[in-house]
Amino acid sequence: MREGQNAVIYRADYQPPPYWIDAVELVFDLDPAKTRVLNRMKVRRNPDLPAQPLKLDGEELNLARVLVNGQGTSFKLEGGRLVLENLPEGHEPFELEIFTTCAPAKNTQLMGLYVSNGSFFTQCEAEGFRRITYFLDRPDVMASYTVTLRADKRLYPVLLSNGNRVGAGELDDGRHWARWVDPHRKPSYLFALVAGQLVCREQKVLSRGGKEHLLQVYVRAGDLDKTEHAMHSLMASVAWDEARFGLPLDLERFMVVATSDFNMGAMENKGLNIFNTKYVLASQATATDTDFANIESVVGHEYFHNWTGNRITCRDWFQLSLKEGLTVFRDQEFSQDLAGEASARAVKRIEDVRVLRTAQFPEDAGPMAHPVRPDQYLEINNFYTVTIYEKGAEVVRMMQTLVGRDGFARGLKLYFERHDGQAVTCDEFAQAIADANPQSKLHELLPQFKRWYSQAGTPRVKATSQWDAATGTYRLTLSQSCPPTPGQADKAPFVIPVAWGLLGPDGREVAHGLHVLTQASETLAVEGLAAEPVPSILRGFSAPVILEFDYSDEQLLALLAHDTDPFNRWEAGQRLAVNRALAAIRGEAGAALHLDAPFIEAMRSILRHPTLDAAFKELVLTLPAETYIAEQLDVVDPQRVHAVRESMREQLAAALLHDWAWAYEAHKDCGAYRPDPVSAGRRALAGLALTHLCIAARRTHDPVWPGKAYQRFKDASNMTDRFNALAALVISGHELARSALERFHAMFKDEPLVLDKWFSLQAGAPDRGGNILPAVRQLMQHPDFNIRNPNRARSLVFSYCSANPGAFHRPDAAGYVFWSERVIELDAINPQVAARLARALDRWRKLAEPQRSGAREAIARVAAKADLSNDVREVVTRALAE
Repeated sequence: MREGQNAVIYRADYQPPPYWIDAVELVFDLDPAKTRVLNRMKVRRNPDLPAQPLKLDGEELNLARVLVNGQGTSFKLEGGRLVLENLPEGHEPFELEIFTTCAPAKNTQLMGLYVSNGSFFTQCEAEGFRRITYFLDRPDVMASYTVTLRADKRLYPVLLSNGNRVGAGELDDGRHWARWVDPHRKPSYLFALVAGQLVCREQKVLSRGGKEHLLQVYVRAGDLDKTEHAMHSLMASVAWDEARFGLPLDLERFMVVATSDFNMGAMENKGLNIFNTKYVLASQATATDTDFANIESVVGHEYFHNWTGNRITCRDWFQLSLKEGLTVFRDQEFSQDLAGEASARAVKRIEDVRVLRTAQFPEDAGPMAHPVRPDQYLEINNFYTVTIYEKGAEVVRMMQTLVGRDGFARGLKLYFERHDGQAVTCDEFAQAIADANPQSKLHELLPQFKRWYSQAGTPRVKATSQWDAATGTYRLTLSQSCPPTPGQADKAPFVIPVAWGLLGPDGREVAHGLHVLTQASETLAVEGLAAEPVPSILRGFSAPVILEFDYSDEQLLALLAHDTDPFNRWEAGQRLAVNRALAAIRGEAGAALHLDAPFIEAMRSILRHPTLDAAFKELVLTLPAETYIAEQLDVVDPQRVHAVRESMREQLAAALLHDWAWAYEAHKDCGAYRPDPVSAGRRALAGLALTHLCIAARRTHDPVWPGKAYQRFKDASNMTDRFNALAALVISGHELARSALERFHAMFKDEPLVLDKWFSLQAGAPDRGGNILPAVRQLMQHPDFNIRNPNRARSLVFSYCSANPGAFHRPDAAGYVFWSERVIELDAINPQVAARLARALDRWRKLAEPQRSGAREAIARVAAKADLSNDVREVVTRALAE
């Protein structure tokens, strides 16, 4: 599918492969310096296409032998591809044997076969298998795999691959072997092997049909005590998928393996999921509540891929959201179902939407904007984005909204009846959901609904209201539009489900419903009302759109106090805060911001509310992120945004001082540690309160609360409380922070994931006088910093460049110089990680001067590098394009 190193790939150019590979037998002789790979394939011509050469993908391979039906044959290498022309005629299968070697120890890209801490791992999605052997490395080529692994038994006692183990034994010279057979056909991107010194937690489970399965979690020795939560999450995932969708585990065993060197969060290889340690290892001493929740979510996500991604996969990489958007939706539903109570479900929904609006909406408005199903790419790794994942999940969620929970389950059942074992498209998935629900709005509107897959950008829904007191009629007019995005100027109307409600003067709900907006403008009317209501629009965030409605403060305060929809209740608080931030930012430079009494009292009423969950209170009282505030502005001075938000936080801290003290004392003790939603919510609110108390103390030079925070830091019985206390000291800039940071490092110097938190906290701290960049540069010299490890690079470099806008966007452009240096440095090591860092300046055109010019110069500096990877070149080229 790719003829040249810099060729753009277009969805419209898709052609089926000229050859099919039905079966693959791989034999590995594993050695870090020189691994030998014998690849025997059963190949046949595609009868639907004219005869043509077989072109196999390969990267950084040493080719030793090519045989066709046991005989030598001529071949040539073209641009990294192995080209075979003298192949048997006709359509009968033939055997192709290829013998190659590769050097896993030198593989810093962590794609293909590589070595991490003395063990072998693979990462083949999207196009890593070609770094292991020559192959038709594309997702629509699905084959059965038999894999034999041979290695030194002392160094690599554990030998794993996909599927079921069918044999093992001893070899000469202290070596041994294991053979694995995957009973399910799969594309090459789902291939995996692991070999090393690992220990294992095991659990046997019974399916609803009474079949026994073995679950295994493999980690390095010393980490086994941190795998209990991952195992429980895997067991819950297996049970949930069978109960909710009737999808059982289809293998004798299911394995999870953790490695500290991994580009992604985890990978759903069939039956052998390889995970970043960040999403497996957890104990109350080393992991926060957020870590526990993320592990549950990611374990669920990768397990759910077993059906939505593995049993049915993508025809081509443009269909990536077919598996990722659908599976994110499934893991979100899993976490909500496990949360149980409606309030905990609402908290999960708010957290998911917060990610969408702070990460995906800016992507939709930037140079890398693309549809959920892209039309072109230069480097597919750049399209593992929040648009594909999170926005893709929202598209699936809208389908469920339009057909109902039971209707969606019927649709998924039909999808598997039609396409199990196939590589298909987003269109085929949507068609199955619609066909299973012929009376639904989705079935009626399917061609228009699919614009969510083909049109980029975030739609805007503008709402206006009209009240007729004489007739008691309230009219709500909804108008939709979508701004231009690169390559797409004009957008046709979307199908937008808008959940709504109306609140009466006493705060009680007087009407509610779901309106499906399909035209450019539509009006809905509610009659028989006694008084003008307050509209609650886009309840539950029923569509991934930007809602524009000119709410008054009085209306927002009413929604915050009374709305029955938790999402819109939270949203009302966010709008109140954003409105005040924008007024201050747009005012005279340096103008003081004074939070008004109604806003302060509204926040106090939420904090003191007798029945609201602590987790919900924490969400409402957390101010909108600087990146979200910046997205509401046409021209952004990030340091001004930071200063205004910090001022708001300081005023909230001072005005609610006694309320914060009450909240901390009332919620700091949760008994024996459990990472359940209620306990985690209490700890989150206590942590937020402690931070505000330390911020208030900085203004008054009161030593009491910083002293309590330091004591809490030392005495905490779990990482959440300990880290919350440390963060309170660092964020408030108290002098005790230095001592606490030193103590924290001494306590956890042998815990890599905890050290990541240590680096990240310092890189993401508020910038006072330009002190953060020098601190980051100094931390890069720390003995524990290693830029080759993706987790460590993200913890320091990304935390500064991508997550600390007030410190990164310096007027002197020093932050941008640092960014350009790191992008170039990382590109030589690991292009995937470098490209993700390159995205930090996507939105440079929105910046005020002098940041705008400084950012452009930095991007141009990177773009001028002659030997950039495709990964980085695509990002910086699109950023600079007019």
